[in-house]
Amino acid sequence: MDDIMVIGIAGGSGSGKTTITLELVKQLGPQVTVITHDNYYRAHHEMTYEERSLLNYDHPDAYETELLTEHLAALRRGESVEVPTYDFSIHDRADATMTIHPSRVIIVEGILLFFHPELRELMDIKVYVDCDADVRILRRIVRDVKERGRSLDSVIKQYLATVKPMHEAFVEPSKRFADIIIPTSERNTVALDMLVNRIQAHLT
Repeated sequence: MDDIMVIGIAGGSGSGKTTITLELVKQLGPQVTVITHDNYYRAHHEMTYEERSLLNYDHPDAYETELLTEHLAALRRGESVEVPTYDFSIHDRADATMTIHPSRVIIVEGILLFFHPELRELMDIKVYVDCDADVRILRRIVRDVKERGRSLDSVIKQYLATVKPMHEAFVEPSKRFADIIIPTSERNTVALDMLVNRIQAHLT
């Protein structure tokens, strides 16, 4: 459908993507649908928890991006989709799915969205949230320990083993595909206001 706008929000883990997404939803209301790339982590039911915990979840191959691409294309056609869900406490895809209906504005959020040309082609606006590495790791520690039941040691180990090198290899280089780069800051409202105004113009 020509009247559907797709916005991709990418950036490193802990950069503030979710905060900006929630602010857009808050300001724009029910005309916005949000999909997160994290829901498309590949299922590994055949592995033990210990085996799954050792996987590299920050590499592009960790995601079933082809399914996300199919779903986003379907939403653009005005079709509803069944989005998978992911259980971070067990490092595996859950059995339940979420029914997502098309709306005038669709926000897709994830660290590696701009790495995939087929995804970029489906986006009308590509936003990269930029943030210093020390802030990102602190935010990730707080999130993973409090919300995902991880130990501090496991979060630090994963960051050094995969998160940091994958960010440098895949996430940071994808910034060049962004239309808008938003430096993370609680006082940085200019770029967000411009984005909101652009979306509101589409909705009128």
